[in-house]
Amino acid sequence: MHSARMLGFALALLIGLAPALAPAAMSDKEKDKERATIRKDVNATLNKLYKLQPGARSAIAGAAGYAVINNFGVKILVAGSGTGKGIAFDKSGKETFMKMVEVQAGLGMGAKKFSLVWVFRDEAALKKFKSGSFEASGQANATAQMDKKGSAFAGAAAVSDGVWLYQLQGDGLALELTAKGTKYYRYDELN
Repeated sequence: MHSARMLGFALALLIGLAPALAPAAMSDKEKDKERATIRKDVNATLNKLYKLQPGARSAIAGAAGYAVINNFGVKILVAGSGTGKGIAFDKSGKETFMKMVEVQAGLGMGAKKFSLVWVFRDEAALKKFKSGSFEASGQANATAQMDKKGSAFAGAAAVSDGVWLYQLQGDGLALELTAKGTKYYRYDELN
């Protein structure tokens, strides 16, 4: 309980300080370059996911929307943090550029790069995600059923009602889920 409170406080502090730590305004050329880089990384992540988990293609195609976020995190002793960028897509393919920030508590050391592919069954969850008010409570299951009829998202974890998450790390799908202590929000400079 105490560590959960500390994690919440650290995340709130980090989110509150983010505007003060933000770099100067980007030029139009820099914005175009940043968008192109993010799109390239998102496409590479989706291609990797489809190669590892071919069923993910139909899961994403049948969803109300999806988001791809590429992350980098560092943990030193008892604290860690991470940042990431990506894009959320609605059913029509409209892009919303996104950022994420995370804080971690607990013993450890190292750095890791990973990618998250969120799949949203309904527009309400996607809209909450894009607005920055989405909360996930990760479950450590390897597959999540889309409905009671048994259609499954192999390799995905259910993180909320109607929301699934694929996590890619290294050369495969990760068995652990890293959605706690994480805030997703619009990358306003690019939207």
